[in-house]
Amino acid sequence: MLSTMASKNPLQKCFLFIILISINLIFLQAETIQISNKKTYVIHMDKSAMPLPYTNHQQWYSSKINSVTQHKSQEEEEDNNRILYTYQTAFHGLAAQLTKEEAEKLEEQDGVVAVIPETRYELHTTRSPTFLGLERQESERVWAERVTDHDVVVGVLDTGIWPESESFNDTGMSPVPSTWRGACETGKRFLKSNCNRKIVGARVFYRGYEAATGKIDEELEYRSPRDRDGHGTHTAATVAGSSVKGANLFGFAYGTARGMDPKARVAAYKVCWVGGCFSSDILSAVDQAVADGVQVLSISLGGGISTYSRDSLSIATFGAMEMGVFVSCSAGNGGPDPISLTNVSPWITTVGASTMDRDFPAMVKLGTMRSFKGVSLYKGREALSRNKQYPLVYFGRNATSPDPTSFCLDGALDRRHVAGKIVICDRGITPRVQKGQVVKRAGGIGMILTNTATNGEELVADSHLLPAVAVGEKEGKMIKQYAMTSKRATASLEILGTRIGIKPSPVVAAFSSRGPNFLSLEILKPDLLAPGVNILAAWTGDMAPSSLSSDQRRVKFNILSGTSMSCPHVSGVAALIKSRHPDWSPAAIKSALMTTAYVHDNTLKPLTDASAATPSSPYDHGAGHIDPLKAIDPGLVYDIGPQEYFEFLCTQDLSPAQLKVFTKHSNRSCKHTLAKNPGNLNYPAISALFPENTNVKVMTLRRTVTNVGPHVASYKVSVSPFKGASVTVQPKTLNFTTKHQKLSYTVTFRTVLRMKRPEFGGLVWKSMTHKVRSPVIITWLPPL
Repeated sequence: MLSTMASKNPLQKCFLFIILISINLIFLQAETIQISNKKTYVIHMDKSAMPLPYTNHQQWYSSKINSVTQHKSQEEEEDNNRILYTYQTAFHGLAAQLTKEEAEKLEEQDGVVAVIPETRYELHTTRSPTFLGLERQESERVWAERVTDHDVVVGVLDTGIWPESESFNDTGMSPVPSTWRGACETGKRFLKSNCNRKIVGARVFYRGYEAATGKIDEELEYRSPRDRDGHGTHTAATVAGSSVKGANLFGFAYGTARGMDPKARVAAYKVCWVGGCFSSDILSAVDQAVADGVQVLSISLGGGISTYSRDSLSIATFGAMEMGVFVSCSAGNGGPDPISLTNVSPWITTVGASTMDRDFPAMVKLGTMRSFKGVSLYKGREALSRNKQYPLVYFGRNATSPDPTSFCLDGALDRRHVAGKIVICDRGITPRVQKGQVVKRAGGIGMILTNTATNGEELVADSHLLPAVAVGEKEGKMIKQYAMTSKRATASLEILGTRIGIKPSPVVAAFSSRGPNFLSLEILKPDLLAPGVNILAAWTGDMAPSSLSSDQRRVKFNILSGTSMSCPHVSGVAALIKSRHPDWSPAAIKSALMTTAYVHDNTLKPLTDASAATPSSPYDHGAGHIDPLKAIDPGLVYDIGPQEYFEFLCTQDLSPAQLKVFTKHSNRSCKHTLAKNPGNLNYPAISALFPENTNVKVMTLRRTVTNVGPHVASYKVSVSPFKGASVTVQPKTLNFTTKHQKLSYTVTFRTVLRMKRPEFGGLVWKSMTHKVRSPVIITWLPPL
C-alpha cells in the first residue's frame, strides 16, 4: 500500500524518513519475534499415510516434529511444546514452531503434504435491514415463520463478543438444539453464564499469536472471548443481533437495530488481537467451528493472496464447504485500486461494500458564503455557532497534491498557528478521528477532513472529538484553494443529524477492494455487494467509539465502515436462507444471493463507483447488490459440489502434491469434467477468457441449473449485446416439470473483434414468476 501511495504522490522524498523509520521498526520487531530463529508453520498432513504403529494422529504428528528437532536447547527440553494446534475436522495437520531448516526437512518427509509459514491477517474495518427490504410487511412473515424453521448457528471469527449487549438478548428464543457441540470457554471477565440461547458458543485462540508476539498483555486485552476491541461485537450483531429499539450513536441513526437474521444463533471465535490475526489461530477456529456444528462462517479479515495450495484459509474453508458450511469473507479495503481483492477462492462468498440510503449530513460554509456538503457524527459540548465565521487554515503546499504537512500527523501542528482556528486536514496515513485529536491538542476548534484522489467523493462519517466535517475530493480542493489564497479565510461548520432516502444508493464504496481475480480470471470476484458504509451495530463497553485510548466516551452502539461490515450482512442473509432451505448446499445459497442481486440504484440507473462517480463494473460490484427477500426464493440455482470444486483446482496447474492438500476427506482425483477450462465451473457468473492465441475465436461454456421454484416452470433466456463477440445460448427455453430437476445449457462466444478491455453484460433466465441473472464477462488476453 505504501508503494501504491508513493506512486500517486510525487513527493516521495518527504515520506522517505518516515518509511525508513517504519522499516527499522519492522526489522526490530522481526528480531524480537524470531530471536530463537523459530516461527510458526502450518503443516498439512495426509491422514491416510499414518503408519500402523501409531494409534492416533497426535502421536504421529509429535513423532514427525521430533524427527526434525533432534538438537534441542535446555530451554526446549524443559518446555517441549513445539506443537501449537492439531487440526482434524476441516482439514488435517498441525501448527508448530520450527526453524527454516527444520521446516524444509519436514516438508520432504512421507505423509507431509505442505508446510506453509504463518500468515498475519488484518480486520477489514440500524438501517441496513430496512434498506435491504427486511422490514417490509412480507419480510415480517419471513421472520415469523422462522420459529418452525431449521435452527442455524453462525460462527463469527473476529475479536470476540461483548455478551452484555442488548443485541444478544435471548428472550423468546427456543432451547439450544441438541445437535450443537460448541462450548462456552471461560476466562478473564467471561463466565459460562455469559452464553445463552443467542450466544451459544464462545472460544478463544491465541497460541499462534503468542508464539509470534509474546504473551498477551491482559492490561490491554482479555485473554478470553470478551471483546475489548468492538469489531467482533459489531459484526456478530450485524449477523444475528436481536431487535433493540431506540438504538443510536449520540442520537444519530436512531431506530430499531437488528441483525440480518435475528432468530439465528451466534458462536464467537476470538482469533484477532491487538497485534493482528494469525493464520494458525484462524485455522484452528475454522476447524473447531466445523466440529462444533456451525452452518455459516463469517470471516471479516484478510491477508493478501497466495496460490490456492499455499493459502491456508482457502484450504480450511474448502474443508468447511465439504462439510456443508457456507463461508462468507470480506473482499478487503484496498479499493479503488484494481486487483486488490483477498479471499478469492470460488467456494468462498467474497463480499464488497456499498453505501445505503442513510447519511449523516453536515455543512461547511466559507467566508465567501459558499457552502459545501459533507458528513459528520460529532456530538459534543464544543459546538460551533452556525452563524459565526472562524479562522480557517491549511498547511499543505498546494490544493491538488497532499504532502506530509497537510495530513495533520501527531506532533506536526504548531499551537501558535492553530489555536482558535478550523484546520483543514487531508485524509490518509493516520486514522481519520486521530487527526481531529491532533488538531484539538494543538488548540484547534474544528476540522475539515478532505478526501484525496484515493477516496474520491466517498464520504465516511466519524464520531470526532471536536466539531469536524468530512468532504469529498472536489469540494476539498476548492476549500483548500480558498484557504491558501485568501488572507483572512474563514469558515463555519454545521452538523445536521440523520437523513434517509439519500439518492443515488447503493453506491460502490471507494475503499471496497476490486477485481479482477488474477488467480483465476474465469471466476468473477467479488461475488456481490452488501451495505458496508456507516453501519450501526452493537459495541463493546470497553472502547470509545473512536477506538482512541484517550477518548473516554462509551456507547452501546457504534457506526463503522468497511467490508468487515458488509461480510456479516451476507452471512446473516445466508443464515436466513439456510433456515428456510436446510438441504441447500453452500453453492446453492451463494447462487441464490448472486442471481437475485440487482445492478441498479434507487434512481433506476446503473450502480456507480464512489471513487469516480462513474458506472461500476462487475469487477467492482460482482453480481450486484444483495436482495434478501428475492434470494430466499430464487427460482433456479447453480449448484456445485465438492468434487466439481476439486475439478476446478485440477485446471489450475497444481501438481499432484499440491492438489493433495484438498483431498483430506476422500481420495479425490481429477476426472477432467471441466474440459480443462475453469470457465466451465458451474458458477453463477459466466466468464469467457480468450487466450493469447488469436486463432481461438470460438468458446463454448456449459452451465446446469436446478429448479427450486414451482414444479412446472418455463424459463426463456435473454443476453445483452457485446461489441467484441456474438453470444448464442442453446437451448433458448428451459422447461421444468418437477422440483429439483436439473437442466443444462451452453453459451457460445464467437469473437467479432478482439477488444483491448473486458466487456461486461448479463444473461437472464425469466419465467412468469422469477428472474435469474448471471453477469457475463468476455476477456481477450493480449496476443503474445
